[in-house]
Amino acid sequence: MIDFGALGDAFGLLFGSFQPWMVVFPGLIIGLLFGSVPGLQTSMAMAVFLPATLGMDFLSAMLFLTAIFTGGMFGGGVSAILMNIPGTSSAVATTFDGFPMARAGRPSEALGIALGASTIGTAVGYMALLLLIQPLTSVVLRLGPTEMFVVILWGLTLIAALRGKFMGRSVLAGIIGLLIGTIGMSPNGVIRGTMGSPFLLDGVPVIPAMIGMFAASELFSIAGGGYLVKKEDKGNISLRRILAGMVEALKMPMTLLRGSAYGVLIGAIPGVGSSVANLVSYGDARRRAGNPDSFGKGDARGIAASESANSSSEGGGMVALFALGIPGGAGTAVLLAAFSMHNITGGPRFLSEQTDIVYAVILANIAQAVLLLFVGMLLMHLMSSIVKVPLRILVPSVLVLATFGAFGLTGTMAGPITLLVFAAVGWVMRKYEYSVAAAVIGLLLGRMAEGELLRSYQISGGNFDYLWSRPITLALFLLLVLSLFLPWVIERLKKRVGAVADS
Repeated sequence: MIDFGALGDAFGLLFGSFQPWMVVFPGLIIGLLFGSVPGLQTSMAMAVFLPATLGMDFLSAMLFLTAIFTGGMFGGGVSAILMNIPGTSSAVATTFDGFPMARAGRPSEALGIALGASTIGTAVGYMALLLLIQPLTSVVLRLGPTEMFVVILWGLTLIAALRGKFMGRSVLAGIIGLLIGTIGMSPNGVIRGTMGSPFLLDGVPVIPAMIGMFAASELFSIAGGGYLVKKEDKGNISLRRILAGMVEALKMPMTLLRGSAYGVLIGAIPGVGSSVANLVSYGDARRRAGNPDSFGKGDARGIAASESANSSSEGGGMVALFALGIPGGAGTAVLLAAFSMHNITGGPRFLSEQTDIVYAVILANIAQAVLLLFVGMLLMHLMSSIVKVPLRILVPSVLVLATFGAFGLTGTMAGPITLLVFAAVGWVMRKYEYSVAAAVIGLLLGRMAEGELLRSYQISGGNFDYLWSRPITLALFLLLVLSLFLPWVIERLKKRVGAVADS
């Protein structure tokens, strides 16, 4: 599976000169800072700094942009933990337990768990890419809309898991999110729910809506307090506690490995990627837990599952880019633009003729995972100083910054208006104990699911027998059913065995 001759050439490219490594540290720092600032996106940082790669050779350009990518994946988790604002859609599940843990006076531990899980996830993702890029390529080529629909459906099942006190309200919130996600022009050209507004033709802007529902509504709720962390003495970010959090992450090896596996496999599917991987991983961790009710209240396993999956999905996303020349998401789309700027076309020929460069990029990213550990710890105080800012200053500052970020994402007033509207919606939902997370998941994945379902219908002609010719779809659906019901069955069996033993 590994071409050892090309692997040796890759080591020569990386260590024959220090030049490729000179761009890695700036890239990690840029990614961390952009990812941790509400309203800024990792893909935005990559696009802004893309012109800077014109003067670099192809390998240095790839290392610089992937370093931004790697740093940004963890940086998004920082704002998710400290402010309940997922820096990217791949950090949505990190908010579920990261923010409650920070509010409970353990921000350092939460950040340490996230950093440890991100480091391991990134390393596992690229090691899997190194070993499996050839077989994964053949698998990805066989995936169609039916397989993608089942994977997205897997992510949507988390709606039921995030039931809080009221299962019915959670499901209703998820359905509302799904319906809002269908606003705009459908995949088959039908305009729905726009109320005549041209701003809604492309649908509700997802990132501003997500920031509004998660962050702005939370900021409205805590505006009357003193500090973000209730206990002022525990608001200080401590390197010792961060290290303790990293050690805590290492005590959950199976959670990290399962999350990394989900990230690699789902991240390899073009158009799905980390947005779904972190949700599937979180849902799986919750279902496997002996005490699932602790999730959503600051459970370390939730942070580890989400962060390991979203970081490892970066390596999975590279499968389609290298082997097929297809970007899996916004970040890999910028990397594809870098390919074009250096007159290189991704695909099977690139993979076979320039294997040494592919291996060099993969090896460098494994090293970046280790460097992320040190750069993350060095910058943690700067990024997390937010907990020391009084809420009377923090709340308006973050709202203004988020508003500018929403405008930057859409280029029109649709972004800020969407943020404001969904902030009010999120606040009402919190007040009456409807699951905001379930609504955001529906909004995020609904349009994606609809598109894949429509393409499946068009290909099959509406004939359900078509599914019998898709063994991967059937296998994925079986895994979905098992992941939902097997933990429940095992728990019932344990109770029955225990009852028999007691009698």
